[in-house]
Amino acid sequence: MTDQPTTPGLRGAVDLSGLRGTAGAPGPGRSTGAAPDRDATGAGGSPAGVPGRTGLVVEATDATFTEIVNASVSVPMVVVLWAAQLPESRSYLHTVVDVARTYGGRLQVVSIDVEANPGLMRAFQVQSVPVTMGLLQQQPVPLFAGIQPAEQLRPVLDEVLALAVQHGVTGRVDLGDEQATTAPDDADREPPLPPLHQEAYDAIERGDLEAAAAAYRQAVKQNPADSEAELGLAQVGLMQRTHGADLPTARAAAAENPHDVGAQTLVADLDVLGGHVEDAFARLIDLVRATSGEEREQVRSHLLGLFAVVGTHDERVRKARTALMSALF
Repeated sequence: MTDQPTTPGLRGAVDLSGLRGTAGAPGPGRSTGAAPDRDATGAGGSPAGVPGRTGLVVEATDATFTEIVNASVSVPMVVVLWAAQLPESRSYLHTVVDVARTYGGRLQVVSIDVEANPGLMRAFQVQSVPVTMGLLQQQPVPLFAGIQPAEQLRPVLDEVLALAVQHGVTGRVDLGDEQATTAPDDADREPPLPPLHQEAYDAIERGDLEAAAAAYRQAVKQNPADSEAELGLAQVGLMQRTHGADLPTARAAAAENPHDVGAQTLVADLDVLGGHVEDAFARLIDLVRATSGEEREQVRSHLLGLFAVVGTHDERVRKARTALMSALF
């Protein structure tokens, strides 16, 4: 750990595998964890944001951390390790929560009181607190140790969200009562699209897919955490790749050339466009098994793009992602 932010990567320095075997009911003398105060959780001391419930903050314990790790395949998380004996570390947790709240549910904060959870303290090899790290797809992303002001924390969290989008982790936390409510007079009024999103939508309406893609690319460039723009760009890309394609001809070409990446990915695109999502995924996963090197990477990347089109929360995507990992390793 360092005191300076580091560029996030999916593979961190912390080994969480052993924790899965030890998580469970607390042993003798082990606490299940002290609940953060109301300022940290927004829930009056009860754990908020536990997978399947609403809330920005989830309190992790030795017994519950495995469940939280599993939930990171769909929702990006920022983990704060702190200690009740150090009030400044608790205050820093509040800072992280305040900054995370501005992302509208794109991030979930995981609060860990290391004094109350010795198993987690050992797993993370904590020597001082606070420590901040990301959690994506069950993998830790080292960020920094020590207290950081909000203005320095925000760009680091932006990087975490950009990394999450790259890996298809774009779920949102249901903020429940923490989310700002809409005024009664505006309850039925659809909020306006951001300017670049509206530009892309208008371009699609007039059939100008290149202009739509350019608008979405500009939106992503301005805000790498804009998951809606990423989704729009993926969908427009699918429309561009399949424009003018004839399905029977494409299928015949794919049947004649079972290892031709271009022929197979085109049929997969057409299948997704036609609603045959599982067929498309199975075709490309089989092609991953049959290829190697640059061709395999091309197929893998194309498949991840289709995951983005369908939506990372879709059960078919979750199953296909598991099958893809098996095919790769």
